[in-house]
Amino acid sequence: MGRPALRGSALVVVSAAGFGLMPIFARYAYSAGVNVPTLLLLRFALAAALLFGYLAARRRLPRPGGARQLGALVLLGGVLYATQSLLYFSAVRHISPALAVLLLYLYPAFVLLLSSAVGRHRPPLAGVGAIALSLVGMALVVGRPTAALSLVGVLYAVGAAVVYAVYIVVGDRGSAGLPPLGTSAFVALFAGTSFALAGTGTGALRFDFAASAWLPVLGVAAVSTVVAIGAFFAGMRVIGPTRASIMSMVEPVVSIVAAWLLLRESMTPTQVLGGAVVLAGAVWGVAGARDRTTATGSGTPRQAGPPLDGAGGAAGQSAAPRTTKPSPSGTSSSMQNSASERDTTRSRR
Repeated sequence: MGRPALRGSALVVVSAAGFGLMPIFARYAYSAGVNVPTLLLLRFALAAALLFGYLAARRRLPRPGGARQLGALVLLGGVLYATQSLLYFSAVRHISPALAVLLLYLYPAFVLLLSSAVGRHRPPLAGVGAIALSLVGMALVVGRPTAALSLVGVLYAVGAAVVYAVYIVVGDRGSAGLPPLGTSAFVALFAGTSFALAGTGTGALRFDFAASAWLPVLGVAAVSTVVAIGAFFAGMRVIGPTRASIMSMVEPVVSIVAAWLLLRESMTPTQVLGGAVVLAGAVWGVAGARDRTTATGSGTPRQAGPPLDGAGGAAGQSAAPRTTKPSPSGTSSSMQNSASERDTTRSRR
């Protein structure tokens, strides 16, 4: 592996680490008195300000191309991504961050199912195997229901994976046509707007938390959102979207280790095995999509990743192939040149 590939791989690992620390930052924010709606409002507001500020400094401010494109961004950010984030961050309040992120990694299986249903075709054999493997892993991770395990937290996490899959499939078919960082900035803006409106209307927003909460809040917004997104894009341009998506599965490993070291939370050997099985199913899904695309001569498989989360994070894939590769600069406003890279941002986390 040459020096550029090593640098690209390191950047993707840094991105995955940033996304993996997000539920840990969230736990610290909760312990300092921040509630879920307030944390998400601050996360998206700060992330949008940082992203738009960076784009303005580079003189690359994005402009939606009409009402249809603007509507797509509102749907993606203000409805789907806001809902997914609310479910995921709520799950972290009830169950271990490690368990939450592992359950979120069920989303590649749901993407395969939804893509097949929408396209009215049978999922490929590799896809069926990946789905089955992921479900077996989920069963091992959750295990028998006990008083120590919050069923509500598990349902929140699985719900986040389902909504995330819907987000990817909808974004796949209703692409906004903007460069990746521009799409991420608008998604953050509209998600933050949703939490501002809903929180104000319900009285859920509270800013009387301890001053110490600002550190983890900034960690969620800056480290686990803006820095993680930027590092992923930079690394992906070097090593490619498929390899970057697979390497991004370091994210749950970071969450598990960080929860053990910082929160003193551990997983049973069975849960660790189940987590490995879930990730194996996700890797199989990525490789299966790539192999099927290559076999049909379609070109590079389309990668889907969260604009603002890791499994969220930035790993993940849709079953639909893409015939274009990411723009070398990553900043083209052309829909064709930026589509593959933009879709990778649509994963997560």
